[in-house]
Amino acid sequence: MKYSLLVLIAFACTAAEDKDASLLPDGPGKELAAHICIDCHDSGNFRRARFTSDQWADSIADMVDRGAKATPAEIDTLLAYLTKNFGKNSPVLINTAPLAEIKVVLGFTVAESRAVIDYREKNGPFKSADDLLKVPGLDPAKVATQKALIAY
Repeated sequence: MKYSLLVLIAFACTAAEDKDASLLPDGPGKELAAHICIDCHDSGNFRRARFTSDQWADSIADMVDRGAKATPAEIDTLLAYLTKNFGKNSPVLINTAPLAEIKVVLGFTVAESRAVIDYREKNGPFKSADDLLKVPGLDPAKVATQKALIAY
C-alpha cells in the first residue's frame, strides 16, 4: 500500500512538472530551464523574477553551487533564455503565467490573479487587453497601468 501511494505521488509530481515546463516560453533554453530549474522548484520561482543578465548569472551560479548540474555551454544558453524571457522589462505572457508571476510582476492581488487563471482555463487564451477586462473582479485600472508589461 505504501509503495503504491509513493508511485502515485511521484507520478502526480512528474505530471505537474511536465505541465509547468510546457507553459514556459518557447525558444533555445526552454528544455534546459525545464530540466535544470524545474527539477528543484516550480517555474513560479523564476518566472516572477525580473533580473538583469548579471543577476541571472548570479542566480544560476548559486543554483549550481547548490547542486544543479549543467555544463558551461548549458549555463550560457540558460542565462540567455532567462534574460530574454524573464529579464528586467520582459512582459508577462498572460496566457501561460502562473499565479506567482501575475501577482508579483503585475501587482494583481491573489484573488485577481486566480480570477485571470480561472477565466483563461474556462474561456481560452486572451487575445487583447479587452479580453482581459472581461475577467470578473479584475481592476481595469491595474490592467491599464500594466498594459505594456502584458503580452498575449
